[in-house]
Amino acid sequence: MQIKWLALRSSARAIMGAAVLSALLITSGRAEEVKAGDLVITQAWSRATPSGAKIAGGYLTIENKGAAPDRLLGGSGDIAGKVEVHEMAMNNGVMTMRPLDKGLMIEPGKTVKLAPGGYHLMMFDLKSPLKQGEKLPVTLEFEKAGKVTVSLDVQAVGAQSPASGDHSGHMDMKKM
Repeated sequence: MQIKWLALRSSARAIMGAAVLSALLITSGRAEEVKAGDLVITQAWSRATPSGAKIAGGYLTIENKGAAPDRLLGGSGDIAGKVEVHEMAMNNGVMTMRPLDKGLMIEPGKTVKLAPGGYHLMMFDLKSPLKQGEKLPVTLEFEKAGKVTVSLDVQAVGAQSPASGDHSGHMDMKKM
């Protein structure tokens, strides 16, 4: 009986090890890192949009590994008429969203995350709906690093992070 138990434990460990290795390989296969000067851009993603939607958000992480600040000024892409940097914030109990006319500062040695409910890219006048599984090329414009093309991985409608199936906090894009 003890031999069967040891064999079962050994098999279970092998299966768990294979599962962990597979997860690491899948995650690292999806994680695209783009370098532009002292900036490292990762986790670029967006959400799928319903048919007829004219706006979408873009999210990513920017790390400044240099000694000088840089600024994300905006962007462009074939999918949208205009790409701006926006901020969502609570002001006196009211959620507000506004463009950052002077861009978003990325201080040296710091990481800035563009995510739902905070800083984000706003893509206006979409030319077609964003579909889950697509890779959406967008060119970001930085004050010092210049123009940098990244690929946004389109996740499910309502996703809260890259490769997330969480639909909480879903915005109705048809009403915007």
